[in-house]
Amino acid sequence: MAETKKLLGSTAIVTAAGQGIGEAIAKTLAREGASVAVADINLPEGKRVAAEIEATGGAAMAIQTDVTRFREVTGMVERVLNRWGTIDILVNCAGGFFRFAPILEIPEEEWDQVILLNLKSTFLCSQGVAKTMMEKKRGRIINIASQSGVGASLYGPTYLPYGAAKAGVIGFTKHLAKELGPYGITVNVVSPSTALTPRVKKIRDPDTFKKIASLSAMGHLIEPQDCAEAVLFLASQESRYITGVNLNVNAGTMIV
Repeated sequence: MAETKKLLGSTAIVTAAGQGIGEAIAKTLAREGASVAVADINLPEGKRVAAEIEATGGAAMAIQTDVTRFREVTGMVERVLNRWGTIDILVNCAGGFFRFAPILEIPEEEWDQVILLNLKSTFLCSQGVAKTMMEKKRGRIINIASQSGVGASLYGPTYLPYGAAKAGVIGFTKHLAKELGPYGITVNVVSPSTALTPRVKKIRDPDTFKKIASLSAMGHLIEPQDCAEAVLFLASQESRYITGVNLNVNAGTMIV
């Protein structure tokens, strides 16, 4: 008997889906039957991912979106609704940071930029899809945080704006889960450790990767696909009564 696709007939938005973890999530949701809006500020990369999804028989559209701007987020939501008529899944994957720096070297503008990219974007996109999900009384919102939001790492430098923003994403998730629970909407968060994404490979050297892996309980670093499979679980019917949960995907680099 052929295996039924877990998300057949559903529609998903994945932000920052043009590369790395977001790309893996978008392709995984499409693999399981979801129509996927590939939202990314980098339109060429978004188009590439959407084209690769369609080449395997999936349904996708690329939408250039700055998820720190209210009007662009509302425009993204409108385009998805106009094409597919519904939004069942939102994955807030946009985020990141640009460098490591101690507190005395972080200007106010840099702090604001990192908070906008990681935390405000999660709020704006969640707010953007909430109305249609509440009207249907169903939906999945899955936020991507980080091990840095759970606690300070024992290896390498730390970076306050990113850690604070991702801790905020985890707290935001718990409060939104309570608010939207009566509408049949689950809200969860996935917190990966250092993942072997193109961005991370640019800012860390091989020796650092080996050190991080050696400090994990399982002796491994995670791949973007590991996060994607966790998101798939939280988007599927199997997790229908799981909400407000922070799912750590970290091979045991931090056990809390």
